[in-house]
Amino acid sequence: METNFAFIFARKGSKGLPHKNVKILANKPLIQYSIEHALSSKKISNLFISTDCNEIRKIAQYHGISTIVRPKHLATDSSPEWLSWRHAVDWVEKKFGKFDNFISLPATSPLRSTEDIDNAIKQRIYQDADICIGITETNHNPYFNMVEIGSDNLLKISKSTDNAIFRRQDVPKVYNITTSVYVAKPSFIRNKAGIFDGNVTSITIPKKRSVDIDDIYDFKYAEMILMNDVGKTFD
Repeated sequence: METNFAFIFARKGSKGLPHKNVKILANKPLIQYSIEHALSSKKISNLFISTDCNEIRKIAQYHGISTIVRPKHLATDSSPEWLSWRHAVDWVEKKFGKFDNFISLPATSPLRSTEDIDNAIKQRIYQDADICIGITETNHNPYFNMVEIGSDNLLKISKSTDNAIFRRQDVPKVYNITTSVYVAKPSFIRNKAGIFDGNVTSITIPKKRSVDIDDIYDFKYAEMILMNDVGKTFD
């Protein structure tokens, strides 16, 4: 049976929205949503929180969750998240032994569902991929309505095709990477330098559940969705 360990990486600082991981969203701290998602998944056997924040450690302690002390050099605005993943994998393997699937559940994605997590785990295993990520179809398409400024200071479409395109429906589909869920082989995190250094598979997540909170506008948007959907199941 596969051993699935979930991780929430939540540092103290945030320039876009100060203290966002503990900011109250619809009556509970933002990080609480990811905690509840992890605890409600029957596929996840353990949960860890990597943080440099005392307040987050207290929340973890309240729920009986093991915390990983995140070193200062991995908790800055410029610190690669990948290195924090690697630090967490090494820490857990030393204390708890080897495990099969690493699941990152960013605190900034409160609208994901438990089903999204379970589907990502199943997809990673089914494809035997190095990592599974969440994607969602984008409104902005480089073949149609995304442009670049050329060396002559004039605009040009970002990606061209052999045939002229006049309707959005005719362009190749492109997707945004969401921060909803990442499922990876621990060995892949330890030995590679980033997501696209290996075989990447995906699950598609509805736009409504793919909100990533980076600033106050994202926060208010997520809050509006949550308040309007009280008592409902997300589509």
